[in-house]
Amino acid sequence: MSSESEYSQQFVEWFRQASPYIHAHRGKTVVISFVGEAVQSPYFRNLIHDIALLNSLGIRIVLIHGVRTQIDEELAIRGQKPNYANGLRITDEITLSCVKAACGEVSSIIESYLSMGLTNSPTADVRIRTASGNFITARPVGVRDGVDYIYTGEVRRIDTEAITRRLDEGCIVLVPPMGYSPTGEAFNLLTEEVATEVAIGLRAHKWVCLTEAEGIFDHEGRLVQQFTLLEAQRFLTTSTLPDHIKRQLANAIRACQKGVHRVHLVTDDIDGALLMELFSRDGVGTLISTDPFEHLRKATIDDVAGLIELIRPLEEAGILVRRSREKLEMEINHFTLQERDGMIIACAAIYPFTEENMAELACVAVHPAYQGSDRGDMLLAYAEREARRMGVRCLFVLTTHTAHWFQERGFIAANIDVLPVARRGLYNYQRNSKVFIKQL
Repeated sequence: MSSESEYSQQFVEWFRQASPYIHAHRGKTVVISFVGEAVQSPYFRNLIHDIALLNSLGIRIVLIHGVRTQIDEELAIRGQKPNYANGLRITDEITLSCVKAACGEVSSIIESYLSMGLTNSPTADVRIRTASGNFITARPVGVRDGVDYIYTGEVRRIDTEAITRRLDEGCIVLVPPMGYSPTGEAFNLLTEEVATEVAIGLRAHKWVCLTEAEGIFDHEGRLVQQFTLLEAQRFLTTSTLPDHIKRQLANAIRACQKGVHRVHLVTDDIDGALLMELFSRDGVGTLISTDPFEHLRKATIDDVAGLIELIRPLEEAGILVRRSREKLEMEINHFTLQERDGMIIACAAIYPFTEENMAELACVAVHPAYQGSDRGDMLLAYAEREARRMGVRCLFVLTTHTAHWFQERGFIAANIDVLPVARRGLYNYQRNSKVFIKQL
């Protein structure tokens, strides 16, 4: 196959994988936040183009930008130094002036990129409209531990109705990290707090937090791809994390608790990270979800088509016995599957023989993209628990290709005479499958 053909096939596969997400995200509200450092990244122009692309696909975008770096640069120009206490910036009058200048600068850069026609981008002929305003009512942080934070504030209220009206008009809504009191005072706000409160107030479908951190890693140094809400809470309380990661994870948890469906923590150091996170099944960041992103469940009749797609390549390779659609439909209640964001990525079937206190584990299959990641072990553990629940004392398998895998997990080679009488009568001598049993 030529390199051009390989590229074409890769594109087709990517587009097929992305198409369900294009449909799923259309009409949904997505909050996207990023820190001020991202504006200076060589990938920033591409990031804004990608955000414009999301808008052109019918996704309702609220964009919240940080300005920490820009504030510090403005202070340096004026011969001033940043002043912090307990990790929070103290905003005096000079600093507040820098905050206003920084917010105006970054908003202007974003709007200019969205208004330049996006030459050579996917949205070259799409007119992108933006909207901004005094969407945030703020109050002062006040005096804490004897420190007066002056014009540093916190979110009091989000004008969700005004933001929603702009979204209904098709605009990308820009929300800088500034708020105003009912008496007209301006306050400097934390970008992450603004993003959290906006996502909660809008009950956003997603909040994508683009961060300078590389990601959240487990105790073995592996990127954590997804957390359920409970898993994220447990990880936060039991792990030693840098302060900024701890703060981001805590905000993500709070957002999910308050009605945001999914929060994505994604590095901003990868060109195209936003698109990869939203339009691929595994993404490049860490997902915190109110519902399990990936879980085991019993199969239903609606899963037959997905099961056929999963096991057909293994049947064609002679690894699994061929099953007709009708047979799968009749035996669907025996199947357990593992689903990842709507896609069936693994399955197994359990056929009990109650008189002999035995059960057959059959049709164990894992999608090639997810092999080598313990999903087979998860299915086996589940099958063993289910067999015990049924009162089964012995699990057996018939296999032609995966004998060693089962042996490594406690199965012992046996003669076909140990099989239940009914199963022995169905034994296919042409396949010459090997029999393995495991006492439970």
